[in-house]
Order: sequence, then structure tokens, then C-alpha cells
Amino acid sequence: MSYVEDVVAGVEEDTKRAVAVYYAIRDGILYDPYSADISVAGLKATTVLEEKRGWCVSKAILLAACCRALGIPARLGYADVFNHLSTEKLRQRMKPNVFYWHGYTALYLDDRWVKATPAFNIELCEKFGLKPLEFNGRDDSIYHAFDQAGNRHMEYLHDRGQFLEPPIEAMRRTFDEYYPGWPDISDATEADFGGEFADETATR
Repeated sequence: MSYVEDVVAGVEEDTKRAVAVYYAIRDGILYDPYSADISVAGLKATTVLEEKRGWCVSKAILLAACCRALGIPARLGYADVFNHLSTEKLRQRMKPNVFYWHGYTALYLDDRWVKATPAFNIELCEKFGLKPLEFNGRDDSIYHAFDQAGNRHMEYLHDRGQFLEPPIEAMRRTFDEYYPGWPDISDATEADFGGEFADETATR
């Protein structure tokens, strides 16, 4: 039995299937921004499954691939967001504190498109005091503007649109321009840059 078949075993309705896959990916695949490998191999859904970790872009790709395998139309959406809550290490790598090409998934359910963002696993949300991103298949699931304590969290700056496949070359150009401190990982086989993101301390 494949991964997606196992996740939706016994679930018949498309919306419920999409929700089941969303939570399996949100919490079963650890969020790790240092795994950001912008290559064809690095962004494959099978790679994310094998490594059991990913970043917003790769986790969104996995969700799209799984839903497409179930016959649910899916697109890859991208936006630029300002992250008001980060770690010192991540701030050093991503100056300014804007996450360009943040990834989400758009799913066609009940005759309309809804957004789903399976990025932050529940353990990470609990550690950093973030509001978990819930998804019911009817309403858009996008980053919260504030965390649990009422502090600013994510601010959407620019919507880059939706695509059938990841626009890898455009993403690389943006990363090269804005993230000069980011390692060249386009051909990397491992994305381990010295420590787990979840073990770091959040800063504002």
C-alpha cells in the first residue's frame, strides 16, 4: 500500500481525504527550513517522504502530489511573507526577514479552490507558541498574522500566483539575489546545516 493509500484508508469523500492527507503531512513531515534544496530532485515528493522533513515549498508539493494521486486537482501557490518570529540562525541566512516564494497548496474541493498550508508541524507550533494551521477543506488555511501570545507572526506581502509545477529557475534567481548567505544546496544530497531548526530559540 502506498503512503497516500495508507493515509486515506477507509475514507471515501474527497474533502475528508484531502483533510486527512493535510494533517498527515503537516505533522508527519517535520518542518525544517534548512532542508531547502531548490533542485528537481530536492523538490520531489518522494524525496520529502524519504527524508521525513521539508520546508513550506516541499511540503506543499507533497500535499499536491498526494491529492493529485487521489484524483483531486491541485496547484502550487507562492507568496512573499514577512516573518516577525524567527531564530537568530535563520535571520542570518535570510536577510532581510522576508521569506520569498513561501509555498502553499491550492486544492479543488466542492467546486472551488481552497488554500492549504501544511508547513509547521504541531510540535514546532507548541515550542514556539504558534497557532497551528487547521484545515477543514472548506476555508483557506494560511499563516496566522499573530501567535498565541498576540505577537506579530506572519505578514503576507505579495502573491506570486499558482502553478502546476514549481517554478524552480525563478525561485533560484530570487534566492541568489536576496539570500547571499544561504548555502548553495541546489546539488546537495543532504540538507544538514548544523542543528535542528526545532532546537533553536525564537527571536523577534
